[in-house]
Amino acid sequence: MGTPPGFCPRCEMAGAIELAPHGEPAPAPGKTLRYFGDYELLEEIARGGMGIVYKARQVSLNRIVAVKMILAGRLASPDEVRRFRAAAAASLQHPNIVPIHEVGDQEGQHYFSMEFVDGPNLAQVVRENPLPATRATRYVKTIAEAIQFAHERGVLHRDLKPSNVLLDPFDQPRVTDFGLAKQLTSDSQPSTSDPQLTLTGQVLGAPSFVPPEQAAGRKEDVGPHSDVYALGAILYHLLTGRPPFAAETLQATLVQVLNNEPAPPRALNATIPHDLETICLKCLEKDPQRRYRTAKELAEELGRFQRGEPIHARPVGQMEKTWRWCGRNPALAGALATAVLLLVAGIIASTWQARRARTAEHEQALLRQRAEETLGQMELQRDRAVKAEKQATANAEETRAVLQFIKDKVLAAPRPEGRAGGLESV
Repeated sequence: MGTPPGFCPRCEMAGAIELAPHGEPAPAPGKTLRYFGDYELLEEIARGGMGIVYKARQVSLNRIVAVKMILAGRLASPDEVRRFRAAAAASLQHPNIVPIHEVGDQEGQHYFSMEFVDGPNLAQVVRENPLPATRATRYVKTIAEAIQFAHERGVLHRDLKPSNVLLDPFDQPRVTDFGLAKQLTSDSQPSTSDPQLTLTGQVLGAPSFVPPEQAAGRKEDVGPHSDVYALGAILYHLLTGRPPFAAETLQATLVQVLNNEPAPPRALNATIPHDLETICLKCLEKDPQRRYRTAKELAEELGRFQRGEPIHARPVGQMEKTWRWCGRNPALAGALATAVLLLVAGIIASTWQARRARTAEHEQALLRQRAEETLGQMELQRDRAVKAEKQATANAEETRAVLQFIKDKVLAAPRPEGRAGGLESV
């Protein structure tokens, strides 16, 4: 709900809160700032979209408590009052859940008081650096056990995030701020007529930590597995130093929550063990049926990891990730598939044309080779013919020379007379 023109939360609260006298110097730390019924408000310790939290002293019992009030004061809408009072109705007695002491309103200013936890919240702890895997695992396992306790008593938290988990002086996590809590029905589902899940132009819960079904307003799908998702988002934040989804605007963040896969934690922090990454990503599955079914299952899985035992979850392969993405984005997947088919068809056609061109080029090369071989044979035959002709000419010349020699030297020589006369007498 937007702030009306001219509305001043401080002025509205002044009707219910007696401020320190005007003009006096600011009180030193630990001194009273203002009065609110039975409470001395000592200092503001937290402020959110719906409420403001003070450290206070309950005068009648002389104890330090935390007092939370609706930020809009007496101008709060009925839905805001209903959500605010749901936190008080969700009071649970568990060592890791901050208990509610008192619920009421002071001159129209709704409030409740709860145990004061003197320590930082997880968002403050992880602000500078991610936590070691062992410490993050211990925190989330303890938180999961507390949330299982709430689920068993019919209460969903629906706004789990690092800033809603405080660390006490003994380094134990304490879950607080059940401002979006909802009573479960007998079938472990919230009522489908629940008006608290969505408001016009407003998303209830921190966008970076709400599950897809809650971000989309699918009331019938919200259940214990929705808190399991948020537990996984807290584990992701503790291990990497950032939430699984974050963008410049609320709307852009919700688009990521609904459509994108979170970056693998080990891509942001390589020291994270593989099994712990697998546990974290199983909690963050888009499909509630693929997550751990209960916070107890998650706590038991983290226990196996702590003891060095094999975990039950298995990492999701790239093929399955792609298939799931196509299921969430059928129109875009269809367009991409069409583009891929056209690309493949183009590649096949280009390959075929290239192969035809290479075949024709090869055939031409063979023809050229054969022609060159034929030409070479013809030139060889011609050379042999020329040599044979030259040899025949030389042989003929040699024969003529021999005959000429015989004619000139043998036949033309003078005959002896005696031999001639003898012949004649014979």
